[in-house]
Amino acid sequence: MYDVIVVGGGHAGCEASNIAAKMGMKTLLLTMNKNNIADMPCNPSIGGTAKGIIVREVDALGGLMGIVADLSHFQIKMLNNSKGPAVRSLRAQADKRVYPKKMLEFLEKNKNLTIEEGLVENIIVEDNIVKGVVLDNGKEIKSKAVILTTGTYTKANILIGSENTPGGPHGEGRSNYLSDNLKKLGLNIIRLKTGTPQRIKKESIDFSKMHEEVGDNTYWTFSHDIKPQYKINEQQKCYLVYTNEQTHEIIKNHLKESAMYGGYATGVGPRYCPSIEDKIVRFADKERHQLFLEPESIYYDEWYLQGFSTSMPRNVQEEMVHSLKGLENAVITKYAYAIEYDAIDPLQIKASLENKIISGLFTAGQINGTSGYEEAAGQGIMAGINASLKLQNKEPLVLRRDEAYIGVLIDDLVTKGITDPYRMLTSRAEFRLILRHDNADLRLRDIAYKIGTISKEQHDRLEEKKQNIQKLTKELENTKLVLNEDVRKIFKEHNIDIPKQNITYADALKRPEITMEFLSNFHEFKYDSEVIYQVEINYKYGGYIEKAYKEAEKLQKIEEKQIPEDIDYQKIKNLASEAKQKLDKVRPRTIAQASRISGVNPVDIAILAVYLKKEYSKHE
Repeated sequence: MYDVIVVGGGHAGCEASNIAAKMGMKTLLLTMNKNNIADMPCNPSIGGTAKGIIVREVDALGGLMGIVADLSHFQIKMLNNSKGPAVRSLRAQADKRVYPKKMLEFLEKNKNLTIEEGLVENIIVEDNIVKGVVLDNGKEIKSKAVILTTGTYTKANILIGSENTPGGPHGEGRSNYLSDNLKKLGLNIIRLKTGTPQRIKKESIDFSKMHEEVGDNTYWTFSHDIKPQYKINEQQKCYLVYTNEQTHEIIKNHLKESAMYGGYATGVGPRYCPSIEDKIVRFADKERHQLFLEPESIYYDEWYLQGFSTSMPRNVQEEMVHSLKGLENAVITKYAYAIEYDAIDPLQIKASLENKIISGLFTAGQINGTSGYEEAAGQGIMAGINASLKLQNKEPLVLRRDEAYIGVLIDDLVTKGITDPYRMLTSRAEFRLILRHDNADLRLRDIAYKIGTISKEQHDRLEEKKQNIQKLTKELENTKLVLNEDVRKIFKEHNIDIPKQNITYADALKRPEITMEFLSNFHEFKYDSEVIYQVEINYKYGGYIEKAYKEAEKLQKIEEKQIPEDIDYQKIKNLASEAKQKLDKVRPRTIAQASRISGVNPVDIAILAVYLKKEYSKHE
């Protein structure tokens, strides 16, 4: 008998099982193949725009993805570094061989976690309460909670042209009956699709025709707890290549042969990570599309052609790849394919990621209709936390939209649902200026310490960081920049206008052209780079940040207005029929969540608020 059973060893399953075991739950991780734990069947990277911030949040909450990425990457860079702090995110090229190995090492060190191989084809349910799982060989394993993180393996089909082959990523086995059995229990099953591009043999690539993409010359980490584990000058290179007119013609001429445009695919593909044929059709005015060649591992010679995902037949893929500069003689070691799979309707899950129909059943990752390793990890850690809190008879942890990208992700899923695989974007977060890469620990580590997912030592480091931020802020406010000849000379050398009078360092920093790096010419700041950066951001964007926090406070007040679970929306007079239908389906927890449901208008929210005040005030 286990407390928690996690089904699936992908990025969601790793985080869910690790955090549940960390919280004292006797946990079982069931996976079809132990060697594929934390596998990276698609792109060989961790992070990216918005996604990198999710990785930082997972780490702040006590998860594994950030530290494993830091121990296994061979190139790292901060994306959008020339733009504002709200859109900056880390992206690392992870070694596909090292990353899963390191992840497994961490999982095996967790004393409350058991890892076993097995294919789950059903769950045990009694009186709408989950009681365990059933394997394909008929074996039953009992537990108090189950977390499904099945990725793309449920009734998966591999599509290459007109070929339709049952199987999971890399041609492995699939779960044939789990989604059908979930459907029998009342869950709505939807069909989705994603894809992956070709792998190219390194020796067949002419890199001289491509533009080099190198890692940053600044040290970075996803983890808040370790120092950089790499050397800047030993980072691997990636390469930039573009499609051309010939590439586009080949695709147009063979469009009906692709699984998607030939009518062989039934699943809905990701809108924000489309196949190359989809890009050519949707953006017909574009003369070229950007692609990246990225090494998959330093231990073997396969390179990943980022941005060239397709479901074209193999012979057409040969033509397409050979039309690219530097790939005229490319040897394709793995052909691109699309993969269809079953997922559940996320409108049937609560903000805690527990199923609304079956108590104790949690879901995370692509089964909830998302795409991406990072989105999966973010859901996985939350599912593991909330399954554990449920078994401890504690309230679930629901992160607000102003607290974390993970909060935005889950709120979007359970409030708006999906029509295609969900991908996290900075534009989805209305409070992105306060949901930054640099402050994930400040936002979430107090929460993590309270629920027991980080150690006292980790929390002490957070407190020290907070104290140092306060000290440096006071230092800047209380120290004057005296404009003597030496100081004036340095201003002139940097082509920066000299202030008219002596000013504090704090006032100087408020000027857009003056940075902490520039001020270090006059004063030694004895703090680490994270503290210095945090303080600089606070001064540079203080007004905007304060405004964002005020907006967040308004939202929080609305979020506090709870909607009773037993409310009957059909009894509310003057509420629009569509609003009744949507509210009844989503069953929002708060007025704020109700206001974000598509099809529920401000007038409906006003009517709902009046009804709640009138009918439920006597219970308060």
